[in-house]
Amino acid sequence: MEEAWLTVGAKLMTGAPKKDAGFGEAWDAVRASLRVELGDATFNSWLKSMSLVGCSENKVTLGVPSRFVRDWVASHYADRILALWKIEDSAISLLDIQIDTRGGGDAQKHDADERDSHASGIKDAALGLAREEFSAPLDPRFRFESFVVGKPNELAYAAARRVAETPSVPFNPLFIYGGVGLGKTHLMHAIAWHICEAYPDRRVVYLSAEKFMYQFVRALRFKDVMAFKQQFRSVDVLMIDDVQFISGKDSTQEEFFHTFNALVDQNRQIVISGDRSPSDLDGMEERMRSRLGWGLVADIHATDYELRLGILHSKLDLAGNPEVPSRVLEFLAHRITSNVRELEGALNRVLAYSNLVGRAITLEMAQEVLRDLLRANDRRITIEDIQKRVAEHYNIRFADMHSPRRARSVARPRQVAMYLAKQLTTRSLPEIGRKFGGRDHTTVMHAVRKIDELRAADPGLSEDIDLLKRMLET
Repeated sequence: MEEAWLTVGAKLMTGAPKKDAGFGEAWDAVRASLRVELGDATFNSWLKSMSLVGCSENKVTLGVPSRFVRDWVASHYADRILALWKIEDSAISLLDIQIDTRGGGDAQKHDADERDSHASGIKDAALGLAREEFSAPLDPRFRFESFVVGKPNELAYAAARRVAETPSVPFNPLFIYGGVGLGKTHLMHAIAWHICEAYPDRRVVYLSAEKFMYQFVRALRFKDVMAFKQQFRSVDVLMIDDVQFISGKDSTQEEFFHTFNALVDQNRQIVISGDRSPSDLDGMEERMRSRLGWGLVADIHATDYELRLGILHSKLDLAGNPEVPSRVLEFLAHRITSNVRELEGALNRVLAYSNLVGRAITLEMAQEVLRDLLRANDRRITIEDIQKRVAEHYNIRFADMHSPRRARSVARPRQVAMYLAKQLTTRSLPEIGRKFGGRDHTTVMHAVRKIDELRAADPGLSEDIDLLKRMLET
């Protein structure tokens, strides 16, 4: 095995290394394979601008237009590029990626002016985040243009666009909440992309609440809290995803509280997402919940049939419009109702099966390929569904399902919900416990045993549970 198969050029390319027509044909094949595997959106964003600048007996040199694109390609796609080259020419064992500033004359450069403009746009768009070492990378697929708008998400989308397009601060914070896989992260990335492209001088930090906590703990460990405070309190836009993960983390909440206040006082924009509304975030201090609800709270509801169908059509557009009968799309939109990620995953499975096996896409084929997924969706009951139904039945707040309150009027319905979660879902005991305010799995075990005992002694409670089961299963 070669000790080093990849080098990232530290120098700019100024001349053209040796190459021949055979390598050019191989490069065309590699590009075509990359486009098929990664999709048009990813290929156009990161790989379209790459060119073949030279070849030797065992080494291929590729050129990219900027340092940023070079680093991204080297870290994310170099393995696959080299593997595809080896398929075309088994002698190739080394891949060299260089910054190529040479002008015209390369037969492999497609639409050079357009490419350079596009690459420059990517670099500028990422600049605001690249400067901030704490920021998470942005997904180039998650932009406003690729977000499908419908009634369940129109408020969140409109609010996100207003924040992204307005140089001032229209409302602070913007709090977007909704269930898993409904588009919260997509909107967060879209806001960051738009701000970085439209206002390149604005400093944007996007990260998860979990990473915020990690950075804070790291700062405490290395006695570098002042640098941490300076880093986060000097940005123009702070974006925190999945804020519910700092529930119960008192020290992290304290620091986030002061960071929040400092940015608001400076009229800096804050965008936050979570799986519940601010008022339902258990384990969060009251003052923090109050501040999270200061600005605009926009929820994303579960998708309806029309929105799911629109998402499928959009996905097909990005995939180059493969032949998929409308009956199949309507079937998927009708049956896959849990979340957008699962819906897109179902379509990807159908497309991949058709491409790999060579079968035409039909309704029968889709049913066959998605048999396990369809079966799971037929009777999928979530822990949140159970909590809401039980809370309504016993006339308590949904938030009481996650609260530390131990009054019998709250504790007994909570035990019933835990019991039903164990009976009607495939979730493990620790997972169920986490859904009930971060409780231990032994608490869930105790609740299940307790309700079993009470059902045997209390016919009224047993009837209540049977009624709740029927309501949840229909």
